[in-house]
Order: sequence, then C-alpha cells, then structure tokens
Amino acid sequence: MALCMCRSSARCLLSALRHSPVTTIRKPKKDDPFSSPSCSHQFSMIQNTARKSVFHFRAVCTQSGSEDCGKVTHPENNLPVISQKQQEANILPGEDKDPHQEALEEVSYLSALDAMREDEAVTMMPPPIPPASFTLRDYVDSSETLQKLVMLGVDLSKLEERPNVGTFLLKLDFEKDISKILFFLKDVGVEDNQLGAFLTKNPFIFSEDLDNLHKRVAYLSSKKFSRHAIARIVSRAPYLLNFSVERLDNRLGFFQKELGLSGEKTRELVTRLPRMITGSLEPIRENLKVFEIEFGFRRNEIQQIALRVPKMLAGNKKKLTETFDYVHNTMGIPHHIITHFPQVFNSSLLKLKERHEFLTFLGRAIYDPKEPNYISLDKLVSVPDQTFCEEIAKSSTQDFEQFQKNL
Repeated sequence: MALCMCRSSARCLLSALRHSPVTTIRKPKKDDPFSSPSCSHQFSMIQNTARKSVFHFRAVCTQSGSEDCGKVTHPENNLPVISQKQQEANILPGEDKDPHQEALEEVSYLSALDAMREDEAVTMMPPPIPPASFTLRDYVDSSETLQKLVMLGVDLSKLEERPNVGTFLLKLDFEKDISKILFFLKDVGVEDNQLGAFLTKNPFIFSEDLDNLHKRVAYLSSKKFSRHAIARIVSRAPYLLNFSVERLDNRLGFFQKELGLSGEKTRELVTRLPRMITGSLEPIRENLKVFEIEFGFRRNEIQQIALRVPKMLAGNKKKLTETFDYVHNTMGIPHHIITHFPQVFNSSLLKLKERHEFLTFLGRAIYDPKEPNYISLDKLVSVPDQTFCEEIAKSSTQDFEQFQKNL
C-alpha cells in the first residue's frame, strides 16, 4: 500500500515538474510580477518540496525492490504494469504514436496461461453429479459407461426399476469391466441386435468371472449342444450363463429324468424353449402331475406334447385345465388326437368356443379323422377368421360376426 501511494505521488509530482514553468530557472526581469521577493520565496519552497518528494520516492523504491521502480501503471485502463524501459524501447526518437495504434495496444488479449476468474471457471464446469437419484437419466451425461450401454440398445428405464442395478452399473468401468464380456458374448454367437435386450434382462453378467463363463459354455459343448444351439440358448435365456456348471447339469438332468427323454430329445427340448432351464421348476413339476393324474395322459403322450409345445410345461394350470375340459369333455376329442395337436393348449379359449359353436350350428363340427369333412384342431385354432369362415365353415365372415353377437 505504501509503495502504491509513493508511485502515485511520484507521478503527480513528475508531471508537475515537467509541465510547470517553475521547473525552469530564469532571471527576474524588471517589472515582472514574479520577480518580487515574495514570489521568489514561494518558488524556492515549491522546488525544495518537489526535490524532497522525489528523493523520498527513490528511497522507498530502493527498499521495496529496484524492479518495481521503473514501472508505470496505465493512466486510463489500469492495465498490467509496463516497464518504463519497455515503453522507451518501443517508441522511436522523433516518431509520434498513432492514436489508433495506441488504442489497439490497450486491448488485453487472453492467454491460456492467464489466470481465470472464479465466476468464469464456475460457468465452464460441468454440472455436479447428483448424490442421489431415482433415475439413471441424471447420470448419463457424466457416465461414459451409461452412454455406451445406451448406444448398445440397453433400456435404462427398465434397469432403474430394479433395486441396486443402477448403483451397480455406475460403479463399472466400460473398458475394464464391460468390454471383455461383450467380446465373450460375440464369440458365443449373440448378435449385435440382441445385445441390448440381453443386457437389459441380465446386467449382472458383468459381475461374473470370465473364466467361469467360458467353463459354462464348454459344459454345453460337452453335452453335444451345437454352436448354433448354444447361441440360441444364451440369447433367449440370458440368465443361463449366471448358472454354475453344477446347477446347469442338475437342470438338464431334471428334464431328462421327469420326462424320460434321451439325451438328444433333451437337447431338442432345451433348444426350443431355453427359458425352462432358468425358470422355476415347481410349475413344471405340478403341470406334469396334472397331465398325468388329472387329465389322464400316458407318459409317452406327455413326452410328445412337451416336445411339440414346450411352453405347455410352464403354462398356467387354470388355463390348461379349462382348455382340456372343454376340448375333451365338450367337444369330445380323445387323448390321442389332442396329443397330435397340442397347439390347442396355446390358443384362446374364447376363440375356440366361438368357432366350435358356429361349426355345431352349421352341422360341420366333425373332428374324427375317419369321418368325411374332418376338421383338425390345428386349423380350427390357427387360421384367421376369413380363412376359417370360407374354407372350414363354408360360410361368410358376416354370418360368423352376426353369430358372435348372438352368443
């Protein structure tokens, strides 16, 4: 502070000495109003004061550092301090400075090394990551892992609905934790357009050890599953790779034992509906008992139904019971015909009732293969309404729609 005051005082005094007539000693002239003794005395006092101030300024500069003494602050813009020597070096003798050039020189240019103001730094900083959130959307902009998962087709809106999944994903590093799993899935045979759905269903595959994943695929190969079959099983049953080798072996053994299937038939069953391996086994046990005890199917008939319609094994017990009761007891279709056309268990019971009653109304409800104008269960439940009316019922869609209204 003292140094700044000294500089300011020095500048004022130096300016006064340069421009004031008192700095020039001249002889007093006769009749000159300044030649009176009182004026001479005042002039001497001003000179002495100026000299003392200059000497005092030099002394302070000597104590503060010689480098600061030769610097002059710009009088208008308070720009960074410029050395007096630098100013003299930039001005040639006898050359007048262009006022426009001087105005340009006063503009300050930003440098990468210049210190940034705090308010400028705040505006350039990315928004802070929220400490807690109920949605992963708030973290996508700041998480490379989430951004790349979205690019792969992963549905974050479904993942965030599951407990702890969002926290688990945010802790992962894409290059370290995710890339190796993606390469593994590609090698197994999962297609690019299937990766998004796969990871949406099973994000916890990123927590599995890569060596264990290779062992599980090797186990399926040892059970004579083809490469194509393994790719289909892994793609359609994403959680299968999270099962240990021992657990996989127990699951395959269950179907082979309960259904009395050979190794080849077991592979066929699992390949057609891989989700049975990863799903609960209790509904399957219960449905097998229902088909055998309540419905009265023989063991070999149950095998055929399971191989043709594997979905039936894990179907809803109530729906299976209602469908069988209507087909067998109302329509009068025996077990062996149902065994050849088990697709009836996957059809809509309402559609089945409407079409059967319409055929009964027309006198065409014939389901015995030995009779003329026989109608198979497969066509009865699978063809669209127009085909059913024209080719099976030998009627029109208008008549069928009018019949439906009267039911």
